[in-house]
This record gives sequence, C-alpha cells and structure tokens, in this order.
Amino acid sequence: MTDVRIGAHRVPALIVRGDARDSRWDAVAGEEPLQLRACGPGQDPVDVAVTMRTPGHEEELALGFLLAEGLIDIADAAAATFEFGDPTLLSQPHNEVLVRVPRPIDLAGVHERHFVATASCGICGRASVDELIARVETMVGGPTIGRSILATLPDAMRQAQAIFEDTGGLHAAALFTADGELVELREDVGRHNAVDKLIGARAIAAALPADDAALLVSGRVSFEIVQKVAVARVPILCAVSAPSDLAVSTAERLGMTLVGFLRGSGFNVYTGAERIDLQA
Repeated sequence: MTDVRIGAHRVPALIVRGDARDSRWDAVAGEEPLQLRACGPGQDPVDVAVTMRTPGHEEELALGFLLAEGLIDIADAAAATFEFGDPTLLSQPHNEVLVRVPRPIDLAGVHERHFVATASCGICGRASVDELIARVETMVGGPTIGRSILATLPDAMRQAQAIFEDTGGLHAAALFTADGELVELREDVGRHNAVDKLIGARAIAAALPADDAALLVSGRVSFEIVQKVAVARVPILCAVSAPSDLAVSTAERLGMTLVGFLRGSGFNVYTGAERIDLQA
C-alpha cells in the first residue's frame, strides 16, 4: 500500500528563467526527524539515533540502520516488530519508531556510541574501519555484470524515481540483478537513508543476503555507504559520482567491486574488476 506521506509537498515560489518570471506552486521533498528506539526481550527501549529523513518506509530505515551499525543481525531483522509513537501525545506519531527484536541488544554499545545521524550523516560514531572488517566476511565470487548492462543502470534508476521527478531533491538507492532488472528502489533526502531503507526493505522481505545483486547510489560513495552495502552482502556497488579514498580501501579489503562515475557509456572500476565483463 502506498504511504500517503511519501512524496512531494507544494510550496509557493518565484520561478526565474532568464528574463521570464512566474509565480507558482513548486514541488519540494519532505524532510522530518525520526527518533529511532530499539530493544530486545526483557529490555527497556533505548534511544538509538535521531535522523532527518524523507517521511515513509520508517520500518525499513530503522532496520537498515540497526543492521549497518551491527546492533542486530539479519535473523533479528527478519523477526523484528515495530511500534510507532502515541498519537495522543505526538502530532506526528510516525516520527518515532521502536524496533523490537527477538534477542537482547548490546545496550552498552548503544550508550557508548551516541548516534546522532543527519541526512548527510558522517560515520555516526564509528571508531574505525577495523570493527567493520571484523564482523563482515570478505566477499568471494558473486555475479558478473556486463559493461553494456552496467551502462543502463543510471537511466533505469532515474526512470523509477517517482518522487525525484516531482521534486528534483532526493537521492536514490537501487538494487539490480546482474541482468539489469530493477529489484527495489528507495528515495530519501539523505544518501545514507536511501540505502538504509533499501536494505531494510530486503530484510523485511527475508531477501538478505543479496549476494547475487548490484546496488547503485545516485551520489558519491563514502565509507558509510560501503559499510551498509557490505552488511547486506551486496558484492557490486556502483555510483554516479566519486568514491572517497576510504571507500575504495574498505571495498578492497572486503572484496567488493566498486564502480564510480557511472554516466553514459563511461565508468571507473576501483576494486573487484573481475566482476565486470568489459566485452559483454
């Protein structure tokens, strides 16, 4: 069912194009805070993070974040249940979500890390890359994707971005098969949130790990994006913009294929070139 809170909001604007002037209602992307809480059996709920996000898919965003930060695992995510804020106390009850999982959460770890995430979130309290490497196995094998298929992914993602078409203001994360078929797409004002929502959606569908797929993001690739995609076990990560040096070195250590500047018929392969078939 489509969430009516997802999408564009109309605001008055003065539109200037050269000498032309026009006053009209313009579409902008929604942005609201989400308070994320979590607990296991016998535990009191704890505050985990506050993130600015595009309303909608709150369960997926929460699960994706908890998975990426190592606070729960894939089995926990598949069995999670959700509770939203009290509508008698909150004007926007969907701005607070509690995730209950079947096993206890390391509450000490939550308190030590003090997550406060924004739509352009940084490492969110991550102390080092080594912690990620220690809990995520190196990727071996996986699909091979042809050069001609790779070149079609940005257009396929863009055509599926319904909210972007209205607002021009959202990032996207899209999961594809090695044949270029779009599996799932999520949009958000934050690059990290879009990835979290996508991973959360696959977790809810019991479709993780996604070790036979490729994931495309609409912006640049930072360490945090590599981190989230690695936890979901996606072996091929592509972006329409640049990776950071830390993203490249982390992808290399994880055995992940990392492609940047995927635009038109061109792209750069930074790691894992064996999964890209340049002749196909």
